[in-house]
Amino acid sequence: MKKTALILAGIAMVTFTNTSLASNERPYDNYKVEVTKIPNVSPFCLAISKGDITTVKKLIELGTDVNQKSRGMTPLMYAARYNKVEIIKLLIANGAKLKVKDDKGFTALKHAELSNATEAATLIKEALNA
Repeated sequence: MKKTALILAGIAMVTFTNTSLASNERPYDNYKVEVTKIPNVSPFCLAISKGDITTVKKLIELGTDVNQKSRGMTPLMYAARYNKVEIIKLLIANGAKLKVKDDKGFTALKHAELSNATEAATLIKEALNA
């Protein structure tokens, strides 16, 4: 009796395994993976966001455009967003435009305000009133 039960259990297991393996359905056929590339921030704006004033000065000396947008924002916007006051002074001294808007319509001053960068906002307001 035990032998018969084991044999029947074995046959049932083989039958169900073969049936499930024979199925052509894959559980992930309905999913589609799309890869999108996120554009990189320019080295100039990356140095600004990190607060690396030495690199920023060097890049300006080498002729980097202080108004060139990276991911829709100007270098001044990055400096304002991250409250990099010394870099803001340097950018303004080298011709950074204060009233330029990004793709969302925000100026550098608005970025400073949204980021609670009070020192940056104060400095930009003073430059706008000068």
